[in-house]
Amino acid sequence: MGIKEKVVMNAITRKNRGAARIAATALMITMFAASAFAHHSFTAEFDTNKPVKLTGKVTEFKLANPHAWIYLDVTDGNGKTVNWALETGGANTLIRNGWRKEDLKYGTVLNVEGWQARNGSSTANVRSITFTDGKRLFAGTSNTAAADGK
Repeated sequence: MGIKEKVVMNAITRKNRGAARIAATALMITMFAASAFAHHSFTAEFDTNKPVKLTGKVTEFKLANPHAWIYLDVTDGNGKTVNWALETGGANTLIRNGWRKEDLKYGTVLNVEGWQARNGSSTANVRSITFTDGKRLFAGTSNTAAADGK
């Protein structure tokens, strides 16, 4: 390969590297934007004027980010069982606060404190969880007023 061909090949390679960098940057921005849109503020979905205290049995636990979810069968005053979806902080926050996936096995009885969804559904953001033996776990609530002690 002559000098002329090498110069042309280097120019093509530089052009491809630039295009690859632009594509990688665009992909990262898209992924970040999707994550940001998926997340919500506490007050957009939950109501500090609707505190809830629930006792029930775990039916499922999803240790995930940006929020982990606990599903709890709670028996209401009429004897009807309602499955509540309980939002907590993300997996990273929970693990740093001492949580382990094994803590919330199917059938584990929990006492939960938090705030109900604005739409009145059986969905809540959780502040804390207490086991029947008294062990308590902070749920990493996104309620900044509660996190500040208000």
